[in-house]
Amino acid sequence: MNGRILKAISGFYYVQCGSGLIECRAKGIFRKRGLSPTVGDEVTISVDQNEKGVIEEISPRKNAFIRPPMANIDQFIVVVSAVSPSPNLFVVDKLLSIAEYKDVEPIIVLTKLDMAQLPGVADIYRQAGFTVIEVDYQQKAWKQQVLDCLAGKVSAFCGNSGVGKSTLLNHLGLGLSLKTGETSEKLGRGRHTTRHVELFQLPFGGYIADTPGFSDVDLHRQEGILKDQLQYTFREIAPLVGQCKFVGCSHTCEKGCAVLAALEQGKIAPSRHQSYVALYQAVKDIKDWQL
Repeated sequence: MNGRILKAISGFYYVQCGSGLIECRAKGIFRKRGLSPTVGDEVTISVDQNEKGVIEEISPRKNAFIRPPMANIDQFIVVVSAVSPSPNLFVVDKLLSIAEYKDVEPIIVLTKLDMAQLPGVADIYRQAGFTVIEVDYQQKAWKQQVLDCLAGKVSAFCGNSGVGKSTLLNHLGLGLSLKTGETSEKLGRGRHTTRHVELFQLPFGGYIADTPGFSDVDLHRQEGILKDQLQYTFREIAPLVGQCKFVGCSHTCEKGCAVLAALEQGKIAPSRHQSYVALYQAVKDIKDWQL
């Protein structure tokens, strides 16, 4: 039978086949190949008389992520809170960079706007060409916007701990009843209430994943984005590649740089360019063989 892995815990994989969920182990051959099944994988399984399954094959992946561990994702729902914790645009830009690199469509959802405002943040990302949804739980318009984005897609909700991913999903009225937690005032970030990645099937088609919160992404080590590729993962920078005065421009400080000119003209937000420069500095000395 063919199915999709919805959950993976302690070496057990829970595969949806039709309307049923089958607990499976993976064949040892995958370990020898250095391949491990992950949530989102489309797989072929066999089932014995006790209704215990074995994963026999893993279909080619559209994409795969190390953190959070998922495969075959259509879009990232990047959740950013207005307060508790305060927004960290550098982390947001790292997530967007990874999404672009993996050919995943990012959608930005700003939460807790009923508690505080985020002046200018929505404009930064709309100017860069991203879809931005603003969530005020005292209003209703946002809910249908989010549901429309989710329909028929495999979507991963991600962002720092405490930004309100699980709360947001619970407010959508999909009956998920996900556990939520408080933000640690001492650490300034949320306590981890989601312990593993799990896909939930939507009644109107598609899946959503609630993923463990994380505050940092080891961009170059985990996802393999090197300095020459980084420029293409910022969608307002990518069209300007090749327009600079000098070949091999890093877009950080050079004269005749088309990206810096666009920055001065207000076509690129300063925070976005600052994130690009910080990421470039982090990856500029990394070689392929070091990954």
